[in-house]
Amino acid sequence: MNIAPHHRIYTCFFLFAVSLGALLARMPDLQVALGVNKSELGLTLIGMAIGALISLTLSSPLIAHLGARTTAFVTVLGTAGAFALVPWVGAAPLVFAILFCAGLLAGALEINLNVEIDRIEAQLGRGVMNRAHGFWSLGFFVTALIASVVRQAEISMQLHLAVTLAVVLVIGTVAISGIRNAPARALSYHAKAPLLALPTLGLLPLCMIGIAAFLVEGSGIDWSAIYMRDVFAVEPFLGGLGLTLFTFFMAMARLFIDPIVDRFGARAVATVLLVLSGMGLAAVWLAPHPYVALFGFALMGAGCSAVYPLAVSAAAQRTDRLAQVNLAALGQVTFIVFFLAPPLLGFVAEHWGMRTSYLICLPLVVYALFSVKALAPRRGNDAAALAPSAAQR
Repeated sequence: MNIAPHHRIYTCFFLFAVSLGALLARMPDLQVALGVNKSELGLTLIGMAIGALISLTLSSPLIAHLGARTTAFVTVLGTAGAFALVPWVGAAPLVFAILFCAGLLAGALEINLNVEIDRIEAQLGRGVMNRAHGFWSLGFFVTALIASVVRQAEISMQLHLAVTLAVVLVIGTVAISGIRNAPARALSYHAKAPLLALPTLGLLPLCMIGIAAFLVEGSGIDWSAIYMRDVFAVEPFLGGLGLTLFTFFMAMARLFIDPIVDRFGARAVATVLLVLSGMGLAAVWLAPHPYVALFGFALMGAGCSAVYPLAVSAAAQRTDRLAQVNLAALGQVTFIVFFLAPPLLGFVAEHWGMRTSYLICLPLVVYALFSVKALAPRRGNDAAALAPSAAQR
């Protein structure tokens, strides 16, 4: 089957989001099945975070050794298989262990797919990184819609995730089988992947940009419905509309923003997006009416949409180290925020109110605005930076 290389990577992003989203959509059912409270469920789920952080730190040499296709087979199909096992396990410690293994695979998946899409970008001479991440957002949006119907129909969690696994296996096998290693970007010196991937001083501005994006994303996805309920006491449909608007505008922006980045440059686009994020946070913080808050959530979704993918692309394009090492280091820092932001924002909301939890995000967004100079002003001729001799690992 003749599928373009970047479309194969798009599919991998989409399938990972579909399988993960299917599990996350059944969290209430999993809590009941395990017989745990919310705190215990949170401790169980943190197994995936621990696994991902370990993988982001240590897996770069293994990914370089296995190559893109083998790594994609193991990680995309492996995570879906692990998620499908969860409903069949009746004990929280065993679920923790399964999610820990899934986290190990997810960390490697993050590095592998981002490295490949960056190299394909350089080959094409145009941006596709944001669109790739857009398919990740689209996968979550689609699986959330499907899950709402599935739960309403009272279909079991076991059957739901088993069917999801079957779909991922069929589509994933077709898409991944044709993946080939794209030519690597040229390094300023010959190097091999180190055992540990740690951020360098030059990478820190990109880490700050990623942290700001993930903080906005976490506050929008995890707390929008609770904010609408507690601040405005709206009906459930209107309360859920904040999350719907956030994810919709996030996905749409990611899918269609790459030509804008090509024309105006990553630095200018990130600046505008961070300003939109700040405006959205301010609107939610000060909202006098539910519809003002909904407008704020839409701005937040669009504003944080492409910021992290732009940081990922910039990290991959650095020539001081191998791309997978820089991406792993960036992922470590930003994923810590991704996993820790929800409970930290919840702590702030509990003690100082829901509005304040959005206010405290603003300083990091402002700091990220001063860090955008780490992004390229315009897309250069990436094709010239390729190293053809590295086409095969």
